[in-house]
Amino acid sequence: MTGVEQTAGRGAGAGPVLLGVRHHGPGSARAVRAALEEVRPRVVLIEGPPEADALIPLAADEEMRPPVALLAHAVDEPGRSAFWPLAGFSPEWIALRWALEHRVPARFIDLPATHTLAWGRQEDEAETEGEGPPAVGEPPEGDTVPAATELRIDPLGVLADAAGYDDPERWWEDVVEHRGTGGGDALAPFTVLEEAMGALRETYGSGGHDRDLVREAYMRLQVRAAQREFGDDVAVVCGAWHVPALRGKTTVAADKALLKGLPKVKTDMTWVPWTHRRLARTSGYGAGIDSPGWYGHLFSAPDRPVERWLTKVAGLLRAEDRIVSSAHVIEAVRLAETLAAMRGRPLPGLSETTDAVRAVMCEGSDVPLALVRDRLVVGYELGEVPPSAPAVPLQRDLTRLQRRLRLKPEALERELELDLRKENDTARSRLLHRLRLLGIGWGEPAASRGSTGTFRETWRLRWEPELSVRVAEAGVWGTTVLSAATAKAEADAVGAEGLAGVTGLAEHCLLAELPDALPTVMRVLADRAALDTDVGHLAQALPALVRSLRYGDVRGTDTGALAEVAAGLAERVFVGLPPACAALDADAADEMRGHVDAVHGAVALLGDAPAAGHGRLRGRWQAVLRVLSGRDTVPGVIRGRAVRLLLDDGQLAQDEAALLMGLALSPGTPPADAATWIEGFVGGGSGGGMLLVHDERLLGLVDAWLTGVPAEAFTDVLPLLRRTFSAYEPGVRRTLGELVRRGPGTGGGATAAGAATPGFAADVDTERADAVLPVVRLLLGLDDMDENTDDSTDNNTDNSTDDNLAGVTG
Repeated sequence: MTGVEQTAGRGAGAGPVLLGVRHHGPGSARAVRAALEEVRPRVVLIEGPPEADALIPLAADEEMRPPVALLAHAVDEPGRSAFWPLAGFSPEWIALRWALEHRVPARFIDLPATHTLAWGRQEDEAETEGEGPPAVGEPPEGDTVPAATELRIDPLGVLADAAGYDDPERWWEDVVEHRGTGGGDALAPFTVLEEAMGALRETYGSGGHDRDLVREAYMRLQVRAAQREFGDDVAVVCGAWHVPALRGKTTVAADKALLKGLPKVKTDMTWVPWTHRRLARTSGYGAGIDSPGWYGHLFSAPDRPVERWLTKVAGLLRAEDRIVSSAHVIEAVRLAETLAAMRGRPLPGLSETTDAVRAVMCEGSDVPLALVRDRLVVGYELGEVPPSAPAVPLQRDLTRLQRRLRLKPEALERELELDLRKENDTARSRLLHRLRLLGIGWGEPAASRGSTGTFRETWRLRWEPELSVRVAEAGVWGTTVLSAATAKAEADAVGAEGLAGVTGLAEHCLLAELPDALPTVMRVLADRAALDTDVGHLAQALPALVRSLRYGDVRGTDTGALAEVAAGLAERVFVGLPPACAALDADAADEMRGHVDAVHGAVALLGDAPAAGHGRLRGRWQAVLRVLSGRDTVPGVIRGRAVRLLLDDGQLAQDEAALLMGLALSPGTPPADAATWIEGFVGGGSGGGMLLVHDERLLGLVDAWLTGVPAEAFTDVLPLLRRTFSAYEPGVRRTLGELVRRGPGTGGGATAAGAATPGFAADVDTERADAVLPVVRLLLGLDDMDENTDDSTDNNTDNSTDDNLAGVTG
């Protein structure tokens, strides 16, 4: 026994019992519970912010289920926050529960959050000004804060390396997680760990953690205060790294000197739900662990942890339709134990069980193994906090809405399908849209499967602990979700820089159903639209406005004012678009083509007469497209797209379209300009491939032009053509290739350009069309109908039906 071991005991005058732990360590948690049962202290001091002392009784609430976290945020700046997570296997949580169960006072003794958050603010300000981080405290004259070593060490890594381990996690499992509580001496594990940390502190000092010196000074003062009140019957649960510093002999004056001049901010604190994923080191939490699900299993398994774990794995894989039997479990247990023996480990750890699962249950594949890690090794556990926990009014209103709408926060991402014709689903949609407006990204819109109607919405929901901070931040806008979203929308409208931002905000207001905010947004929108003369900005703003009009029918929202603004915006686009399309370079032309597409879709949704006095908008837009299609000063990509849009709307006959294409691809047109015309006509994901498949005259024109491009110009137009045709579906590209490869056809025929194009017919192939009729009749069930009618009716139906089908196939 060393001197350190003796001072850790319970002899007379030995001082407080210091229980050094690893945060979120199940072995440490078990050891803490055993030590507290043996020592039976009169007070338990725990590393954590003292502002949370008033929240400790909530840990005994039946509705409190870890993982949870203490959340501190600055009152005047809610986004500045800090978390202190606790899992069910965290030693601090076990100490809290033990104290509450035995009616022993429990207190947090770490540096107050008021200083911790103020430090963060100072660092941000220093980084903004290009300076270094601020000093950790202002000592009095003559005293100095010990200089930090340049090396920031990982204590577990150093100890593992000294023991010959290349993995700190494996070393910790072997020496702590897989051992008992000291062979009857519950304090023995803490004694050994304290001695090891003492040796490290002697070598590395603070290990590069400057603020630990200030934190430890505060903790020593709190321990002394507890000793004055309770004597030496004091138990301290803290990180093992701090134990040597708390054991060291320092004066009260020296500790107070380190704390002098610390910055402060006013803070609020509460409990919030946490997740296992946020306990993982990959989430960015500094004291995290790689495998919270595995550690939780080790802590909760009463016996045979390896067998129980592999049974869990087998159940998960079976649920994913993989063939895993009890024989697999038995063989995996044997393999894990064999690997542990070969590696000199006392018991199989996570690495041994993982290797066994990969070899036996996954047949050597890492694909199902990734699922095991995601679902079990890390896990999707989400804690719960009782309603009695302090919260900002906005959080309480959100909790009430979540319960009323049966929208439970979950850590696992899931899809939610909403039918807006149902009252409850409409209310859910309103809530999610209002939260997005407030910056609370609980749900993200997704593409609906099986329906494109405006009455259906799909959301991806996933609750992250950080959203509690976003709720606290949004609390400055109001005490309820509705009032906060309304105030935020009005403020965003007034502060918006561009017209497109205001139109998008108007759409959000309709989706979130914020009738009180809409007048302000519409006033700002009308003012910005009247002053903005950039056609590009107007064209960007119009689609969002028109999309918003669709929600009036589904959500029962009055969109009359919105229709008036949208129609006026459309007229300004019609007037300004032709001159804005002249003399553009390639990049600007591509951007303007996107605007033309957006306006075309918007006008189609806007209808012919959305507002009184605005006439037939669709007809006026088609006239604009005709102007664009015929102007030589307009880039080819825009002219080609205008022709295509007119053709799709039925405002341009196929013969006219073929004539315009023939002119654009005539020998006098530079190959680069002709290629951009083709890009506009059949490119951009507009279904141009199918158009060429079903209109062989147009395909023939493109083929004839392409084969006639001079060799010296071909390399210049090839990249553009490759980009155009590579966007087609593989089946479309294959069909086009077969049509071109077919060669001279028997039908011949003249194209609209007046020249015969080999391989492509000008008229419909009636024989091929007739061959389709029996299949179409079978699909429509017309043969069954004919059997139930008389002969005369049957003959008349056959003739008329065949004529109609021939017209359709033609």
